[in-house]
Amino acid sequence: MGCCSARCMLILLCCLQLITALERQVFDFLGYQWAPIMINFFHIIMVILGLFGAVQYRSRYVIMYLLWTLLWVGWNVFVSCLYLDLGGLSKDGDILSLGVSSHHSWWKENGPECESERLPSAGWKNQQNPELTTVLSCWLEYQYIEILHCIIQLLISLPGFVYACYVASTFSEEDDSFNFIGEFHHPSKPFKLLF
Repeated sequence: MGCCSARCMLILLCCLQLITALERQVFDFLGYQWAPIMINFFHIIMVILGLFGAVQYRSRYVIMYLLWTLLWVGWNVFVSCLYLDLGGLSKDGDILSLGVSSHHSWWKENGPECESERLPSAGWKNQQNPELTTVLSCWLEYQYIEILHCIIQLLISLPGFVYACYVASTFSEEDDSFNFIGEFHHPSKPFKLLF
């Protein structure tokens, strides 16, 4: 196969998915968002299996990657809707932390060029919720950073899905025409054993 074959493109897209998923996993760990941590973990495993399947010409692993990619696209659409507060979802809920903690996205307080400013009223300091004592002014708000992560995953996953479909179909055709001993099998000819 050539350098720009569908198999090589699938390998490249799987490598990109691994890099971006690992980066996303790190920031989800920093924000204690347990649902994304678990889903990212499964995603990393499935991408590794898809990569292995593409390298080793194993159609079953590529098909598993294909099916996972559909779930992964759905997850990223859900997370985007959550951060955009669409469909009755709210980014301020504890859905992503599974209700275990009240932590939110790491980017909420550590976004690009975020500066905290004290509120002018001294009465705010006596409140029970310490988050009300400061206001963050960021260059890019955290929900848009999380949505950008989802968009990057979607932009890599959708072509990955298309290439995986093509690669799985070509691997299946090769599996049908190739026996395990090393000779091509034609339906009209019996198998030859090489001993």
